[in-house]
Amino acid sequence: MTRSGSTPRRSVLAAALGVAGAAAVSTTAVTAASAARTSTSPGTSTTPGTPAAPAASEATATKAGRVAEYHGWSGHADWLAGAAKGVRAEAGARPGIVISRPLGSVDYTDPHTGTKAAWEYATWTSPVRTLSVPATEAIVSWNARTPADTWIQIELKGTYTDGSATPWYVMGRWASGDGASSIRRTSVDGQSDDKSSVWTDTLSIDDPAGGLRLATYQVRLTLHRRPGTTLTPTVWRVGAMGSDVPDRFEVPASTPSLSTGRELAVPRYSQEIHKGQYPEYDNGGEAWCSPTSSQMIIEYWGRKPSAADLAWVDPDYADPQVCHAARSTFDYQYEGCGNWPFNAAYAATYRDLQGVVTRLDSLTDAEKLIDAGIPLITSQSFLATELDGAGYGTSGHLMTVVGFTADGDVIANDPASPDNEAVRHVYQRRQWENIWLRTKRYDANGQVKSGTGGVCYLYFPARPTAAQRRVLRELGIR
Repeated sequence: MTRSGSTPRRSVLAAALGVAGAAAVSTTAVTAASAARTSTSPGTSTTPGTPAAPAASEATATKAGRVAEYHGWSGHADWLAGAAKGVRAEAGARPGIVISRPLGSVDYTDPHTGTKAAWEYATWTSPVRTLSVPATEAIVSWNARTPADTWIQIELKGTYTDGSATPWYVMGRWASGDGASSIRRTSVDGQSDDKSSVWTDTLSIDDPAGGLRLATYQVRLTLHRRPGTTLTPTVWRVGAMGSDVPDRFEVPASTPSLSTGRELAVPRYSQEIHKGQYPEYDNGGEAWCSPTSSQMIIEYWGRKPSAADLAWVDPDYADPQVCHAARSTFDYQYEGCGNWPFNAAYAATYRDLQGVVTRLDSLTDAEKLIDAGIPLITSQSFLATELDGAGYGTSGHLMTVVGFTADGDVIANDPASPDNEAVRHVYQRRQWENIWLRTKRYDANGQVKSGTGGVCYLYFPARPTAAQRRVLRELGIR
């Protein structure tokens, strides 16, 4: 979280439409892009073939007024439907793709360590996906295991509504670890084609007012390993959320429904007790809202890091798992823990957990998730006067929604609390819904700033219950 008065990259992301960066340049397996940074305060949760027609259910959702669509590939048939070069699809309880026979090797110089090394690689490219909601923004998220000496690159390429195409944009270079044998997980700055740009983890149309939209996309995964080994990453899920959220200062109010009166037993962790810890991972405290929220939900599902995972943490620090989450989500380019897909990918490193980044339309969607036993992590920004009981204002903050009162107000585990006992808050439904779903707001100086438009993280089991599966499918997550 960042307090009012600072400008996190997430705010710059949503407000920077019309700003073009340096052109991205692609190579066979690794896209090299300018390392020029966007000037922001670090560490804040911010922001070939014939296209297939949208499924009937998705068309119905669009007619019903949805402004976002998530589509993922995770089943064995999904992996077989893509173009595999040097990878194979594995069936079983959790289908995925692994390196089978590398295509060759490529040199990669880690911009954060200066280390140059050769890596064997293989690729998987998704079918072309036609968006039922032609998009002004797209966010890719993924679930993978990357043992030491392996890593993955995630790219997205699209076509615009004017018929032209984007380049292959790097949406992330991911390794779950950060030891000497791993690359540093990183976003890539400076990617643009003068029609769209990548801001940390989000592809944005530069001039949405001009009417241009992203119409279709493909995702490409490149799996890497040390030459001469049999090691391999395993990717279980990859997907993208495309959205076209209308500019709005106010959103329609929803009516309390299913989940009124239900609260999930989610652990409570404060980010503030970590203030000043680990400057190399953005110094704890206000910078750690995203990993702190992620750790709460991970533990709700009964997962925790092992003692070996936590051995590096100072034994005098409380809640060492929060420190571990911060280190495991840290984006070395963004210089913070607020990269949305990196948090979802971290959650999915735990046994049989999945994580996606999407957008929801209203608190009614959140109620359905709570009713099915699925808490969610939401991103919002607001003045202190816009959220009674918070006691602060922020230009970007993550919280967990864990339930609703009998009157439909939001029960949130807010990590921006002085200690763990103070984390549980009840926030007024109307205030909460507006600060979460809007795309425009005024800051303390009366300047127009951006909002996140309903962004959330969803973490859920690899084998959800029938009720959970039904709700997830209703929200487009299969």
